[in-house]
Amino acid sequence: MEIRFAGVTKQFLPDIVALQDIFLTIEEGEFVYLVGPTGSGKTTLLRLVTRELVPTKGRVTVGDVNIRKIASHNLAYLRRNIGVVFQDFRLLPDLTVYENIAFVQEVIGVPRQDVQKRTNEVLDRLGLWRRRNLFPEQISGGEQQRVAIGRAIANSPSILLADEPTGNLDIDTADEIMQLLLSINASGTTLIVATHNQYIVDSYRQRVIELRKGRLVRDEKKGRYRVDGDF
Repeated sequence: MEIRFAGVTKQFLPDIVALQDIFLTIEEGEFVYLVGPTGSGKTTLLRLVTRELVPTKGRVTVGDVNIRKIASHNLAYLRRNIGVVFQDFRLLPDLTVYENIAFVQEVIGVPRQDVQKRTNEVLDRLGLWRRRNLFPEQISGGEQQRVAIGRAIANSPSILLADEPTGNLDIDTADEIMQLLLSINASGTTLIVATHNQYIVDSYRQRVIELRKGRLVRDEKKGRYRVDGDF
Protein backbone atom coordinates (compact mmCIF):
# COMPACT_ATOMS: atom_id res chain seq x y z
CA MET A 1 0.00 0.00 0.00
CA GLU A 2 1.16 3.51 -0.79
CA ILE A 3 1.66 5.89 2.16
CA ARG A 4 1.13 9.59 1.61
CA PHE A 5 1.54 12.63 3.86
CA ALA A 6 0.00 15.83 2.47
CA GLY A 7 0.77 18.98 4.45
CA VAL A 8 0.84 17.08 7.75
CA THR A 9 1.43 18.89 11.03
CA LYS A 10 1.19 17.18 14.41
CA GLN A 11 1.08 19.33 17.52
CA PHE A 12 0.88 18.18 21.13
CA LEU A 13 -0.56 20.48 23.76
CA PRO A 14 0.28 23.02 24.83
CA ASP A 15 2.72 24.02 22.07
CA ILE A 16 4.96 21.10 21.04
CA VAL A 17 5.16 20.76 17.26
CA ALA A 18 6.35 17.20 16.55
CA LEU A 19 5.89 17.38 12.76
CA GLN A 20 5.41 20.44 10.58
CA ASP A 21 4.11 20.67 7.02
CA ILE A 22 5.26 17.22 5.86
CA PHE A 23 4.74 16.27 2.22
CA LEU A 24 5.88 12.73 1.55
CA THR A 25 4.95 9.73 -0.59
CA ILE A 26 6.25 6.21 0.00
CA GLU A 27 5.42 3.88 -2.85
CA GLU A 28 4.24 0.32 -2.40
CA GLY A 29 7.23 -2.00 -2.00
CA GLU A 30 9.77 0.70 -1.13
CA PHE A 31 12.46 0.42 1.54
CA VAL A 32 12.92 3.72 3.40
CA TYR A 33 15.21 4.77 6.23
CA LEU A 34 13.85 7.45 8.55
CA VAL A 35 16.75 9.29 10.19
CA GLY A 36 17.26 12.33 12.39
CA PRO A 37 18.21 13.22 15.96
CA THR A 38 16.14 12.22 18.97
CA GLY A 39 13.02 14.37 19.09
CA SER A 40 12.96 15.03 15.35
CA GLY A 41 9.56 13.40 14.85
CA LYS A 42 10.42 9.90 13.58
CA THR A 43 8.26 7.94 16.02
CA THR A 44 5.40 10.41 15.64
CA LEU A 45 5.46 9.83 11.89
CA LEU A 46 5.27 6.06 12.38
CA ARG A 47 2.41 6.42 14.87
CA LEU A 48 0.46 8.43 12.33
CA VAL A 49 0.76 5.56 9.85
CA THR A 50 -0.68 3.09 12.37
CA ARG A 51 -3.34 5.61 13.39
CA GLU A 52 -2.23 5.69 17.00
CA LEU A 53 -2.21 9.43 16.35
CA VAL A 54 -4.16 11.63 13.95
CA PRO A 55 -2.68 14.73 12.31
CA THR A 56 -3.48 18.17 13.66
CA LYS A 57 -3.46 19.49 10.10
CA GLY A 58 -3.14 17.84 6.71
CA ARG A 59 -3.94 14.34 5.53
CA VAL A 60 -2.33 10.92 5.95
CA THR A 61 -3.48 8.18 3.60
CA VAL A 62 -2.50 4.51 3.69
CA GLY A 63 -3.63 2.86 0.50
CA ASP A 64 -7.07 4.33 -0.11
CA VAL A 65 -7.70 5.02 3.58
CA ASN A 66 -7.75 8.52 5.03
CA ILE A 67 -6.35 7.98 8.52
CA ARG A 68 -8.36 10.83 10.03
CA LYS A 69 -11.68 9.59 8.67
CA ILE A 70 -11.31 5.82 8.96
CA ALA A 71 -14.32 4.08 10.46
CA SER A 72 -13.69 2.12 13.65
CA HIS A 73 -14.69 -1.18 12.03
CA ASN A 74 -12.05 -0.63 9.33
CA LEU A 75 -9.27 0.29 11.74
CA ALA A 76 -8.61 -3.30 12.83
CA TYR A 77 -8.37 -4.37 9.18
CA LEU A 78 -5.88 -1.56 8.48
CA ARG A 79 -3.68 -2.56 11.39
CA ARG A 80 -3.63 -6.19 10.25
CA ASN A 81 -1.89 -4.88 7.16
CA ILE A 82 0.76 -3.03 9.17
CA GLY A 83 3.40 -4.94 11.14
CA VAL A 84 5.42 -3.09 13.79
CA VAL A 85 8.83 -4.01 15.23
CA PHE A 86 10.11 -2.25 18.35
CA GLN A 87 13.63 -1.70 19.68
CA ASP A 88 12.78 -3.32 23.01
CA PHE A 89 11.15 -6.37 21.31
CA ARG A 90 8.02 -6.33 23.53
CA LEU A 91 7.77 -10.10 23.60
CA LEU A 92 5.44 -11.79 26.07
CA PRO A 93 7.83 -13.33 28.64
CA ASP A 94 5.54 -16.18 29.68
CA LEU A 95 5.06 -17.44 26.13
CA THR A 96 7.52 -19.49 24.11
CA VAL A 97 9.00 -18.34 20.80
CA TYR A 98 6.32 -20.35 18.97
CA GLU A 99 3.53 -18.99 21.16
CA ASN A 100 4.65 -15.37 20.76
CA ILE A 101 4.37 -15.65 16.97
CA ALA A 102 1.13 -17.65 17.10
CA PHE A 103 -0.53 -15.29 19.57
CA VAL A 104 -0.93 -12.35 17.18
CA GLN A 105 -2.78 -14.61 14.76
CA GLU A 106 -4.99 -16.17 17.41
CA VAL A 107 -6.24 -12.80 18.70
CA ILE A 108 -7.67 -11.92 15.27
CA GLY A 109 -9.35 -15.28 14.86
CA VAL A 110 -7.10 -17.09 12.41
CA PRO A 111 -8.14 -20.79 12.34
CA ARG A 112 -5.91 -23.06 14.42
CA GLN A 113 -4.64 -25.08 11.46
CA ASP A 114 -3.65 -21.89 9.65
CA VAL A 115 -1.95 -20.54 12.76
CA GLN A 116 0.16 -23.67 13.02
CA LYS A 117 1.08 -23.61 9.33
CA ARG A 118 1.97 -19.89 9.26
CA THR A 119 3.91 -20.00 12.52
CA ASN A 120 5.99 -22.96 11.39
CA GLU A 121 6.73 -21.21 8.09
CA VAL A 122 7.84 -18.04 9.91
CA LEU A 123 10.01 -20.01 12.34
CA ASP A 124 11.70 -21.77 9.45
CA ARG A 125 12.22 -18.56 7.47
CA LEU A 126 13.78 -16.80 10.46
CA GLY A 127 16.00 -19.71 11.47
CA LEU A 128 14.21 -20.12 14.80
CA TRP A 129 12.87 -23.65 14.48
CA ARG A 130 15.26 -25.09 17.06
CA ARG A 131 14.39 -22.24 19.46
CA ARG A 132 10.62 -22.58 19.14
CA ASN A 133 10.03 -24.06 22.61
CA LEU A 134 12.29 -21.64 24.48
CA PHE A 135 11.16 -18.54 26.34
CA PRO A 136 12.43 -15.02 25.49
CA GLU A 137 14.83 -14.91 28.45
CA GLN A 138 16.49 -18.09 27.18
CA ILE A 139 17.51 -16.69 23.79
CA SER A 140 19.89 -13.95 22.65
CA GLY A 141 18.98 -10.36 21.84
CA GLY A 142 19.33 -11.01 18.13
CA GLU A 143 17.06 -14.04 18.38
CA GLN A 144 14.53 -12.01 20.35
CA GLN A 145 14.52 -9.42 17.59
CA ARG A 146 13.94 -12.18 15.05
CA VAL A 147 10.95 -13.34 17.08
CA ALA A 148 9.64 -9.77 17.17
CA ILE A 149 9.99 -9.56 13.39
CA GLY A 150 8.33 -12.96 13.03
CA ARG A 151 5.40 -11.77 15.10
CA ALA A 152 5.13 -8.62 12.95
CA ILE A 153 5.07 -10.53 9.64
CA ALA A 154 2.96 -13.51 10.73
CA ASN A 155 -0.19 -11.98 9.26
CA SER A 156 1.59 -11.11 5.97
CA PRO A 157 1.27 -7.32 6.31
CA SER A 158 1.63 -5.00 3.34
CA ILE A 159 3.66 -2.55 5.44
CA LEU A 160 6.33 -3.19 8.06
CA LEU A 161 7.43 -0.38 10.40
CA ALA A 162 10.63 -0.94 12.37
CA ASP A 163 11.52 1.54 15.12
CA GLU A 164 15.25 1.21 15.91
CA PRO A 165 15.32 -2.53 15.11
CA THR A 166 19.12 -2.76 15.53
CA GLY A 167 19.44 -0.30 18.43
CA ASN A 168 20.35 -2.90 21.08
CA LEU A 169 22.37 -5.22 18.84
CA ASP A 170 26.05 -5.63 18.00
CA ILE A 171 27.25 -5.03 14.44
CA ASP A 172 27.23 -8.67 13.32
CA THR A 173 23.74 -9.28 14.70
CA ALA A 174 22.52 -5.99 13.23
CA ASP A 175 23.79 -7.17 9.84
CA GLU A 176 21.78 -10.38 10.19
CA ILE A 177 18.63 -8.42 11.05
CA MET A 178 19.15 -6.11 8.07
CA GLN A 179 19.55 -9.07 5.71
CA LEU A 180 16.26 -10.40 7.07
CA LEU A 181 14.49 -7.05 6.59
CA LEU A 182 15.82 -6.78 3.04
CA SER A 183 14.50 -10.25 2.23
CA ILE A 184 11.07 -9.25 3.59
CA ASN A 185 11.15 -6.12 1.43
CA ALA A 186 12.17 -8.20 -1.60
CA SER A 187 8.95 -10.18 -1.21
CA GLY A 188 6.98 -6.95 -1.80
CA THR A 189 6.45 -5.59 1.71
CA THR A 190 6.88 -1.83 2.16
CA LEU A 191 9.46 -1.11 4.88
CA ILE A 192 10.07 2.03 6.92
CA VAL A 193 13.03 1.72 9.28
CA ALA A 194 13.58 4.50 11.83
CA THR A 195 17.21 4.34 12.92
CA HIS A 196 20.23 6.10 14.40
CA ASN A 197 22.55 3.39 13.09
CA GLN A 198 24.90 5.10 10.64
CA TYR A 199 26.73 1.86 9.81
CA ILE A 200 23.52 0.15 8.71
CA VAL A 201 22.29 3.07 6.59
CA ASP A 202 25.67 3.51 4.88
CA SER A 203 26.16 -0.23 4.32
CA TYR A 204 22.70 -1.02 2.95
CA ARG A 205 21.93 1.97 0.77
CA GLN A 206 18.24 2.74 0.34
CA ARG A 207 16.07 5.83 0.24
CA VAL A 208 16.82 8.14 3.19
CA ILE A 209 14.27 10.57 4.64
CA GLU A 210 15.71 12.92 7.24
CA LEU A 211 13.73 14.85 9.82
CA ARG A 212 15.00 17.72 11.95
CA LYS A 213 12.84 19.53 14.49
CA GLY A 214 9.75 18.08 12.89
CA ARG A 215 10.58 19.18 9.36
CA LEU A 216 11.54 17.05 6.37
CA VAL A 217 15.01 18.32 5.41
CA ARG A 218 16.22 15.58 3.05
CA ASP A 219 14.76 12.91 0.79
CA GLU A 220 17.52 11.05 -1.05
CA LYS A 221 17.59 7.89 -3.14
CA LYS A 222 20.33 5.45 -2.05
CA GLY A 223 21.43 8.01 0.52
CA ARG A 224 23.87 7.93 3.37
CA TYR A 225 23.16 8.62 7.01
CA ARG A 226 24.72 12.05 6.63
CA VAL A 227 25.23 14.18 3.54
CA ASP A 228 28.83 14.91 2.53
CA GLY A 229 30.31 17.58 4.73
CA ASP A 230 27.67 17.17 7.47
CA PHE A 231 29.55 16.24 10.62
